[in-house]
Amino acid sequence: MRLRIGIAGVAGRMGRMLVEETRAAGAILAGGIDRPGADVPEGVTLFADIAALAAASDVVIDFTHASTARPHAAALAAKQAAWVIGTTGLSAEDEQAVAATAKSIPVMYAPNYSPGVNLVMALAERMAAALPADAYDAEIVEMHHRQKVDAPSGTALGMGRAVAAGRGVKLDDVMQSGRDGHTGARAAGAIGFAALRGGQVVGDHTLLFAGATEHISISHQAFDRRVFATGAVRAGLWVRQRGPGLYSMMDVLGLTGG
Repeated sequence: MRLRIGIAGVAGRMGRMLVEETRAAGAILAGGIDRPGADVPEGVTLFADIAALAAASDVVIDFTHASTARPHAAALAAKQAAWVIGTTGLSAEDEQAVAATAKSIPVMYAPNYSPGVNLVMALAERMAAALPADAYDAEIVEMHHRQKVDAPSGTALGMGRAVAAGRGVKLDDVMQSGRDGHTGARAAGAIGFAALRGGQVVGDHTLLFAGATEHISISHQAFDRRVFATGAVRAGLWVRQRGPGLYSMMDVLGLTGG
């Protein structure tokens, strides 16, 4: 039976690409939700709310706003629809709600659905494990379009978590972001972040390991949001075949043991 995919935020730039990619993948486009009065793509059924969309879908792909994370989690769990969430800027409480929901439905939660970015994160963890934290300072620089509302980006934080995992620490314990003024010397083992905003940059991320005698960097540039839409639909097709649990794009790409 063909998979029924619903799209939360169907009238936005990402939503419109998800409509196209869902159709290109041969899945059934169940419909979508968006704000009242939104200009919905032609031929898309607009549902009244997330509960109605979930009831009509096998999988809901969700690129909306952090404020919707908890109500969407509750609705999807109630209707037993799988959830692919690409929303960034979630609070610790939001992430706890996502994890709790994964006990009853399959949940795909990734900071970025680009295959390339996820390969970079996998490399970041291995590099961090190989390079001593007291000899190689880790810095992450990201740039996005002027409309982006959260910083650092979810992808930058994902890279930071990968570095922290490689070093065997928690990111929250070593993160330094937004330096300003007389900050003092850099703390040993810190993972630094710098966020740039301007123009219409889709997403640029660079991870730098700075040693006294060498610098090692790995970068990713996204030129078209379609790479995220294609990856999210691929994730939706994958996650529906799984039982309840919290999955990532790493699982889809075979980069974990899951």
